[in-house]
Amino acid sequence: MAKKTTRLTYKNAGVDIDIKGRFTANIYSKMQTTFGPRVIENPDGFGGLFALNSRIKKYRQPVLVSSTDGVGTKLKIAFMMNKHDTIGIDLVAMCVNDIVVLGAEPLFLLDYLASSKIVSKVLHEVLDGIVTGCRQAGCALIGGETPEMPGFYHEGEYDIAGFVVGAVEKDRIINGKTIKPGNVVIGLSSSGIHSNGFSLVRKVFFDMARMKVTQRLTKYGLPGTLGEQLLQPTRIYVKPILNILNKYRTKKVIKGMAHITGGALIENIPRILPDGCAVRLERKRWAVPRIFEIIQELGDIQDDEMFRVFNMGIGMVLIVAKADAEKLLQDLNSVHEPGIIIGEVVKGNKIVHVV
Repeated sequence: MAKKTTRLTYKNAGVDIDIKGRFTANIYSKMQTTFGPRVIENPDGFGGLFALNSRIKKYRQPVLVSSTDGVGTKLKIAFMMNKHDTIGIDLVAMCVNDIVVLGAEPLFLLDYLASSKIVSKVLHEVLDGIVTGCRQAGCALIGGETPEMPGFYHEGEYDIAGFVVGAVEKDRIINGKTIKPGNVVIGLSSSGIHSNGFSLVRKVFFDMARMKVTQRLTKYGLPGTLGEQLLQPTRIYVKPILNILNKYRTKKVIKGMAHITGGALIENIPRILPDGCAVRLERKRWAVPRIFEIIQELGDIQDDEMFRVFNMGIGMVLIVAKADAEKLLQDLNSVHEPGIIIGEVVKGNKIVHVV
């Protein structure tokens, strides 16, 4: 008589549909905390629904603005720390900051959260961060995907990506075309490294300095542990910027904005400069956070490389007319977002000089 064998199931192959079902069933109530009146609830649907105009006709000629991003190898620090409650804030920040520079209001966000195996506690921590980020940005989390992919990701690891859609009035798009020499460059401070340069960060701290994420940084003049410093979430600049834009609806007081991400100040600011313009930044005008000084010291990294890789304490740049600068600084301060004049626009060929 032939030996009886166990029939193969999806669970045997590493994917537990029941666990995923329980996980996704608990997500919707968290998503609801980000909903506004323009969200059309569709909890069991195949897609999220959002009404561009609801109750009040907010836009005359709306232009949709979209962006997608992730958080790169900063995820490795979250794995090492087993701390996952802030990485979702990073994800939202990387997406919404990229569209607010065009003057767009973030409307809704979708997330992609893939893992080798669904560990509900970990993924709920990540989701909590995404929800927190969406609430900070004033956008709705209306959908997402959580694939379980055994054999593709290392056990205990995951990857995340975000997709945001926003809207801006067509004649209010901010594209940098009116920037000219003599304009002022205002910087908004970062919370630290944000979500770029972590391959170099890991090389310096873990390969060269042989440090652990649990190591305290007292001797370097910083509180807490190395891991806590590295996991400081990316700042979300949406609400203070939209506050300014809404205040000056009849005047484009902000001529251009740059989110300082990969490529840092050196490569991001030129993306909004018109022909014939360059930018001169004076590094003595702002305090570079200590974490960057430590990275530079331990890695023996030259200044030019630091300013090409890291934000160096400036997470967002605004370019305005010199005559508007002082009033704008007052407005920013009134919404608890103090700005710093860090340089000016000069004649040149779309380059940034740091002096």
